[in-house]
Amino acid sequence: MINRYHRLKRFFLSWMIRARKVTLPGFDRIPLYDVGLFFFRSIQNGAITTRASAVAFSFFLAVFPTMIFLFTLIPYVPIANFQEELFLLIQGVLPPHTFQAVDETVKEVLTQPRGGLLSIGFFMGLIFSTNGLVSMMNAFDASLHIFESRPWYMQRLMAIVLLMILAFLLTIAISMITIGQVIINYLDARDLLGSHFTYYLLTFGKWIVIIALFFFAYSFLYYLAPARKTRWRFISVGGTMSTILSLVIILGFNYYITRFSQYNKLYGSIGALLVVLLLLYLFSLVLLFGFELNASLIAAKRQGKKRIVQRSKDKTKSRLRYRLGLKRKKTHA
Repeated sequence: MINRYHRLKRFFLSWMIRARKVTLPGFDRIPLYDVGLFFFRSIQNGAITTRASAVAFSFFLAVFPTMIFLFTLIPYVPIANFQEELFLLIQGVLPPHTFQAVDETVKEVLTQPRGGLLSIGFFMGLIFSTNGLVSMMNAFDASLHIFESRPWYMQRLMAIVLLMILAFLLTIAISMITIGQVIINYLDARDLLGSHFTYYLLTFGKWIVIIALFFFAYSFLYYLAPARKTRWRFISVGGTMSTILSLVIILGFNYYITRFSQYNKLYGSIGALLVVLLLLYLFSLVLLFGFELNASLIAAKRQGKKRIVQRSKDKTKSRLRYRLGLKRKKTHA
């Protein structure tokens, strides 16, 4: 037992020594150990679960007004098969049992225009969506490594800008899936593609678009939302990590719901709301994890610069002491 303990201790010590020298792509030559030290310190002491809960609840309040506005606007979009492709995209992303709970409602709203709900849905969706984004900005600014903040009116303005960017990204993603399926159906109608190849190509293309949507959404949020005068790069390590974790959540949640969970039998119709709230909480955690990784990278870089400055100061002090010592020896001689 003691030998195993010593082996584990040696293994972790050797890993820590290697981590002091190892750097990853996007880390700007900063050792993995230094970034990890700041990252785990921010996770442990930064109240990240409390911040994620606040962000998730704010976005949960924004879900239904925003859905009312977007879904009442969608029937007016003059793009062929746009409504059908959006319906299939929602069906592919949501867990099966969750989608069954909202299937008929989503289908009815997507296909039947309702002009009276547009104005009410627009203002309610705008207010609650920007509230969610402002809550996200406050969660970013509450990081251990961020010491800046914006005035409230600048926060609201930036929230509107981010909301427009996210809506634009979602529209591009749905349009790309629609155009891709039209092209594939055109080629398939002329027997240029096999049936299995068409299925795999559609599935692969859909997930590529979803990955790009997540990546660019996280990149814009990390680049514009924090109240920082000196921002990190648009394509960041935190955006990559958040995209990977989001895909893991989607695939893992789908697998869990399909194979093991029967929450609709336990909770009834309210189970879908619980699943939505849980997903929002998990995505809020992922959002803050990626942000803390970027902030830890900046903090480690700042500490590295301080070390370099301190070393140069120590060198100059030692040189001055050496010169003063030589002068004293000469005067005594």
